[in-house]
Amino acid sequence: MSDTLLLGCDFSSAPTRRKPNVLAWGALRGSVVSLTRLQTCDSLADTVAAWGAEPAWVGGFDLPFGLPRELVETLGWPTEWSALMDHYQQLTRPEIRDAFAGFCAARPVGGKFAHRQTDGPAGSSPSMKWVNPPVAYMLHAGVPLLRQVAASFPGIQPASQLTPRIALEAYPALLAREAIDKRSYKSDDVAKQDADRLLARKDIITRLEAGTSRLNLRLRLTHAQRDAVIHDGKGDALDAALCLMQAAWALVQHQSGHPCYGLPEALDPLEGWIVTA
Repeated sequence: MSDTLLLGCDFSSAPTRRKPNVLAWGALRGSVVSLTRLQTCDSLADTVAAWGAEPAWVGGFDLPFGLPRELVETLGWPTEWSALMDHYQQLTRPEIRDAFAGFCAARPVGGKFAHRQTDGPAGSSPSMKWVNPPVAYMLHAGVPLLRQVAASFPGIQPASQLTPRIALEAYPALLAREAIDKRSYKSDDVAKQDADRLLARKDIITRLEAGTSRLNLRLRLTHAQRDAVIHDGKGDALDAALCLMQAAWALVQHQSGHPCYGLPEALDPLEGWIVTA
């Protein structure tokens, strides 16, 4: 078994006991990813403590690590990633919302948001969105915490600056779509946690266990873990497991000699990139 600890994180910028951050910890042996434990964190303080409790990991995190270059340049913000993150961290959420809303207001209908280069192949929401989902606030909350535990960011930072905690931007929907296309598999609304979504979660897990996704990796769960993941109607445990699989794929690429954990070597370091996209 690889000595490298794997982590998949379903992240919220405002976790609560009802809607915690979920961490899926695991390990890789050959092409099999074993889920060793699921951990819930009811606050950002608990989340960063959990990340910092382990000295080394390769983690997939369901939050954006960068902003679109077009947006940053239009707003006149720093165009070097570390300086941009320092600037962004100092803003309040209302200041972020007003800056982004002002940017959108000046643009034509149908092209209000700026996109990162990774959004196309990943099918992801623009990282400047502040509602449905509020990924701009997830970046605002999450990246400073990752920097706080001395995590490093392949592709954004030079290989010489990487630390034992490797943070990769993950996107669980990218992997889920392979199994169920555009079917919905989760909802925070209890009334919408229906049999169809339960079946969709089962289909995703079955696909992961069979190893038939393009990652060519198999997920190994205990019966209790499988039940816990499938019966979480919010989908948070499943999203964490999907992020775990994306982190495992990145580790395989690294062990195979890829200098950037499988990310494109020509990616824009201001924007970042979603692993496996």
